[in-house]
Amino acid sequence: MNDGPAGAGGFLRPRFEILGEESLVPDENLIRPAPDRFTHELVRTEPYFYDPPGPAGDVPPDGSLPAGTRVVVLDDRGDRVRVVDGRGLAVEVACDSLRELPRG
Repeated sequence: MNDGPAGAGGFLRPRFEILGEESLVPDENLIRPAPDRFTHELVRTEPYFYDPPGPAGDVPPDGSLPAGTRVVVLDDRGDRVRVVDGRGLAVEVACDSLRELPRG
């Protein structure tokens, strides 16, 4: 193997980076097996939270799900809803970010 420049008979290796603890998904936010049938989809890119953001809303989101992501609603909490996506990621999103899928 050659760590020299590409084109010199080898390839360039990307630099590795060790991610911090905040990059880990908590076990309680993973559902296995992940669902393969869905009830809703996101109508817009939506920030998600592993835990409810609280009344002040000053907690930054843990990530975001892109528009079109299909999910299963686990728990309706009024203006927030707990969902799980096709990877098994269970998170909270805004209720008005969802559209019910046709049954069938």
